[in-house]
Amino acid sequence: MSVAAIIPAYNEEGRIGNVIVAVEQVPEVDSIIVVSDGSTDATVAEAASAGKKVKVVELLTNQGKGAAMLAGVHATDADILLFLDADLVGLRPDHVRDLLLPVLSGDFDMAMAVFMDGRFATDLAQKIAPFLSGQRALTRNLLERVPRLQVSRFGVEMALTQFIGEEDIPFARVPWHGITHVMKEEKLGLAKGFCARIKMYWEILRSLKLVRGR
Repeated sequence: MSVAAIIPAYNEEGRIGNVIVAVEQVPEVDSIIVVSDGSTDATVAEAASAGKKVKVVELLTNQGKGAAMLAGVHATDADILLFLDADLVGLRPDHVRDLLLPVLSGDFDMAMAVFMDGRFATDLAQKIAPFLSGQRALTRNLLERVPRLQVSRFGVEMALTQFIGEEDIPFARVPWHGITHVMKEEKLGLAKGFCARIKMYWEILRSLKLVRGR
């Protein structure tokens, strides 16, 4: 079965290259699709030069993480989709393989990574709301069954979790030790980062409402 890693990215210069280098070393991954969501920095150039498996898709305007994820899906016909954030810190090839194996084996249609022993703030966030994890491996068949994904900016992860809960679909939780990510407040500053976080939560709640109302 073919595997494509999809990495949505918005202004992730200085971070995305490290993520690609780790994924590039995983033999099970056939291609890496980076979707630049209207980036205005050197994200595209850094991604394009970071690995031989990389294909870059450029969205001219910022459309949100959900749209970027779906643009990546439309750019590949892979059987298994691996979604990763572009700002992961500490990612190693074995983390990626551990996340893929439950789906490659056929035991699960989806596996979700849960941060552990990384940084208190991100570990705590995933303990409180593990359904928000952006690090997932899943079959294309499962994704195509989830309704209304095209209207979700940040809510794809929520929509996926809600759907498998409603359909009683089992999934694997994979512990990722020693991994964290750069928080919005660190990227944008306290005030702008906080506003971006509130906007993200609003999109997540909107996605949940749409999925529940289907």
